[in-house]
Amino acid sequence: MKLRPLDTETAGGEAGVTNLMEYISVTSILLILLVVVMFTVNAVFMEGPANTLRFHAFTDIGNGISVRIVDIYVIAPETGTMTSAFDIPDEVAGGDYYVEVEDSQQYQKILVESGDIKSRIDIAGIGASKGVTGRTTSRGWNVISYDSAGV
Repeated sequence: MKLRPLDTETAGGEAGVTNLMEYISVTSILLILLVVVMFTVNAVFMEGPANTLRFHAFTDIGNGISVRIVDIYVIAPETGTMTSAFDIPDEVAGGDYYVEVEDSQQYQKILVESGDIKSRIDIAGIGASKGVTGRTTSRGWNVISYDSAGV
């Protein structure tokens, strides 16, 4: 019988443990990176474009309502009442919103808002010559009404 040094590659002792530790450390680092990427993807690739879509849709909705208000103003009778019913989208990017007319001494604007996303649109053409007030939601039919008595 001969005595010779132990060959770790053929015996498998320390080499097997080293490979296992390398596998565990690389796998854990990759899992941590995967979790970080999942949170980042949601914020960057989903919420950002959805908010951009909401803003542009709110601008279009506000412009449409502004046009309807100006149309009522243009054809409004000197005495009497007038009503116009219209429909706006119930949801934009999967969420509800509301529409409000902001009326101050300097301006009249239509505010379309949902959470942090807001769009303000001037009521084109009538300025402050006619007082416009009101608020509505995105659900159902909406009505613009004019009364020459100012009610």
